[in-house]
Amino acid sequence: MAFLNNLISGISLGSVYAIIALGYTMVYGIAKMLNFAHGDVIMIGAYVSFCATSYMGLSPLLSVVFAAAVCTALGVVIERLAYKPLREAASLAVLITAIGVSYFLQNAALLLWTANPKSFSSVVGNGSVSLFDGGLSISHVTLATVAACVIIMVALTLFTGKTKMGTAMRAVSEDKGAAQLMGINVNTTISVTFAIGSALAAVAGVLLCSAYPLLVPTTGSMPGIKAFTAAVFGGIGSIPGALLGGLMLGIIEIMSRAYISMQLSDAIVFAVLIVVLLVKPDGLLGKRRNEKV
Repeated sequence: MAFLNNLISGISLGSVYAIIALGYTMVYGIAKMLNFAHGDVIMIGAYVSFCATSYMGLSPLLSVVFAAAVCTALGVVIERLAYKPLREAASLAVLITAIGVSYFLQNAALLLWTANPKSFSSVVGNGSVSLFDGGLSISHVTLATVAACVIIMVALTLFTGKTKMGTAMRAVSEDKGAAQLMGINVNTTISVTFAIGSALAAVAGVLLCSAYPLLVPTTGSMPGIKAFTAAVFGGIGSIPGALLGGLMLGIIEIMSRAYISMQLSDAIVFAVLIVVLLVKPDGLLGKRRNEKV
């Protein structure tokens, strides 16, 4: 039963990585930029949810909705102020800006909430479901995390495939210039992409802190890096790839902790990524793009 418990823990953690990775993969797939501040939006979402329940008296569910709304607005503001002016700039300039935004959000959180850790209360309670006469225990947080991941995955797939805005996103992803000639507002489409990605980051932040209830201004840093790794692992730009990469990364991390070494688990995760990219440089579900010269 220990293996099954570890497997379920890995799927739960991987589901959080997958939700975060979906935000990375959408922004990269459509705007062709890596938003390294995405991990810090996770942290802001968790803090907003914490404040909504602790100081505003909102219910846990409403606090998640409130956090998602705040992070949606934050994502649009970040895109408009930091990234939109660099639309035609070199990728290195965008990368440096993203790192700057990341440090800005961390230090803003440090000023607002101080460095003292906050004890985050699970939004779905601390109960669990026992199976096999108590040999297998699945927490409510795990069930909620996996369910949220599946629902978000299905909703995003339907959104990008069936709606007018989703069609616009796919057109901008293929060719911004051609999309603009066809009457698509590229700036609005990219802003909507950032808004969706930031809302997902807020949900992921709440679920992450529900499972690991210690909240500090650097809470989103390592999960953000690992989720980016998951996006690359699965094939950045691919929504199913983000899901697959996140789940595999979570399982590898938990299994490494349980059966190899707590200290080496992160190193093993990144080592597996290197091996996969050596064999398949575009990720597990990524597609090679031929550049026109």
